Amino acid sequence: MSNKKPMYLHRSADGQPPRIKRGYDSAFRASKAYRASLPDMMDVAHDALLGANVPIQQVGVSNFKLPLKYRTKKGDILTLETSITGTVSLEAELKGINMSRIVRSFYDHKDQVFTGERMGTILRAYLRKVDSKAARLKVSFSYPVLQESLRSGLHGYQYYDVSFEGVMTSDGEYRRYIDFDFVYSSACPCSAELSEHARDTRGVYSVPHSQRSKARIILEEAAGRKIWIEDVRAHCIRALSTETQVMVKREDEQAFAELNGAHLKFVEDAARLLYREFDGDRRIKDFQIACAHLESLHSHDAVSVICKGVKGGFTADFQDFRSLVC
Repeated sequence: MSNKKPMYLHRSADGQPPRIKRGYDSAFRASKAYRASLPDMMDVAHDALLGANVPIQQVGVSNFKLPLKYRTKKGDILTLETSITGTVSLEAELKGINMSRIVRSFYDHKDQVFTGERMGTILRAYLRKVDSKAARLKVSFSYPVLQESLRSGLHGYQYYDVSFEGVMTSDGEYRRYIDFDFVYSSACPCSAELSEHARDTRGVYSVPHSQRSKARIILEEAAGRKIWIEDVRAHCIRALSTETQVMVKREDEQAFAELNGAHLKFVEDAARLLYREFDGDRRIKDFQIACAHLESLHSHDAVSVICKGVKGGFTADFQDFRSLVC
């Protein structure tokens, strides 16, 4: 007799066949009756719930991807790889949701131009399909804008990390949000003053420090109003002036140095400049702004957070500063 133990799924070393036969029947086709016979976890008894008998505020899928269409302010259509997160609320007495329905609901609209209004349509559709009271949908993508150099006339594509988010509350209110990341240069006012002091008093040449910096603007659109991605970008440029460049010749690099000299700013200045710019746009109901200056002087970053101050709206509670490293 063999002293080798038989295997369940594989042939054993002494040649015994596996106890369970494995194989994929590529010719099998599921009929309507067969599909109807498949077990559904939504039909389990209430006592099959595990853990506390409580509702879940968000459950769903994250980072499934699609090429979606977006309309630019000029009317052009861009097709961009998009990362999608869709979640719904879950009542205490339910075991779970059919997550594939969220994805399928989205695929029903994949060939349409994507807007905040379209997100509301999708949210209402999968709220009906999964029998939920509240839902949220977030799509994230990299948005290209052609940037002209400062003096040479060259052009290059600047890419912006953007998210659209739609939220359907349990009382039926639909709210729309935009997240926008803006990368800029920040030259330190203190370092510039000290450098000029060294030049003036001792004839010493020195280089004031500056750093690549990022602002994240999270805004809520006012009901019935629309703000374009290009408008959010324009607000950031007007507020901060020193956006990083794509295509440069020597005259552009010199211009950028002059631009930074004309617009010295601490991280506190950046937050206030952005606040003034966004606060004046009536298409924006509320906003939160987080800035990080990735210090070249220190081994740590300088950060600031500011919000519009709407009652019951955004607060300055932002802690994910590492996500602002650029």
